[in-house]
Amino acid sequence: MSVRVLVVDDHPVFRDGLAASLAALPEIDVVGVASDGPAAVEAAAAGGVDVVLMDLNLPSMSGVEATALTCALPDPPAVLVVTMVDDDDTVLAAMRAGARGYVLKGSTGEEIAAAVTTVASGGAVFGPGVATQLLAATAGGGRAHSGARSAFAGLTERESDVLRLLGEGRSNQQIASALGLTVKTVQNYVSRILDKLQVRDRTQAALRVRDERGAR
Repeated sequence: MSVRVLVVDDHPVFRDGLAASLAALPEIDVVGVASDGPAAVEAAAAGGVDVVLMDLNLPSMSGVEATALTCALPDPPAVLVVTMVDDDDTVLAAMRAGARGYVLKGSTGEEIAAAVTTVASGGAVFGPGVATQLLAATAGGGRAHSGARSAFAGLTERESDVLRLLGEGRSNQQIASALGLTVKTVQNYVSRILDKLQVRDRTQAALRVRDERGAR
């Protein structure tokens, strides 16, 4: 089944070009476009959308606010931010508001489609800016970096391994293959990590690592 996508951007050339590029792919069904935050939230609330591709620089309502409102809906679609830069604090604010990750506007249609498919299936997508910070924060043989031990001291070595791979955007299957575990075991590790870090999902866990590193 195709992933139903809503494209949100106030620049018609980029918005319509991206929509056309994605619509040409068999795994994507572009069900609508919107040029501002209120229209995006209204379209998402109407249902029939799996993933919202959300620009952050929108008129009348910021992309961060539109993301928060979309993610607060009773049966929300996944939100994937589309941005020009991957280390902007606004991107991290959108992820804290509930976005499942982000892609750069310079990405190809196929790259964006792969990210869309990932978040639609419950995964998270991080570009190189956040991924680099996460890898640095969780480096050192899979253990949390010494500066992050205050937040992650409760994690076992194996849980730290899983968190490091999770921060790279790996799926449960990929983590299982890398560590020689079953997918069910990885799912259990992820659940324990989220519980220990007191966060709701993979994106929030990755942000927790980033925040801890930045506070050093």
